Amino acid sequence: MDGKHMQIGEVAARTELSLRTIRHYEETGLVVPSARSQGGFRLYTENDVARLMVVRRMKPLGFSLDQMRDLLDATDRLDAGADAEEREALLERVRGYQQAAAEQVEKLRVQLARAEDFEGTLRARLAGDAPTAPGGQPSPLATGSGTSPGTTRT
Repeated sequence: MDGKHMQIGEVAARTELSLRTIRHYEETGLVVPSARSQGGFRLYTENDVARLMVVRRMKPLGFSLDQMRDLLDATDRLDAGADAEEREALLERVRGYQQAAAEQVEKLRVQLARAEDFEGTLRARLAGDAPTAPGGQPSPLATGSGTSPGTTRT
């Protein structure tokens, strides 16, 4: 790192997080600015931005603030050079988060496939291409009751 500090506005632009969200993460202890200017402005480093990006990526996967804090603590301790026994325990914690993230990503893929199916159904209706079943009734696809390949209705 080159020691460059950024004010909160630049960090917000880079992370696509609101100023309010960044301040909230500071209040909860997730990401604390590395320094303050003489005027009291929060100053962030590249490492702070990287931590905010971890939090930003965890949020849509449903991780709690405590889980985010725990993962950041584990990675901080790994980066600090833990002894072999502690390192293995920390890596196991990180593996648990990786597995949980993979499970959530798969759930999101299923939801996305369903959403894309629904959007396609609506697009077809708007284009006047709604298929009909025998007897002139709208087909299940046209009414949105079909399922995407590899998915089941719940």
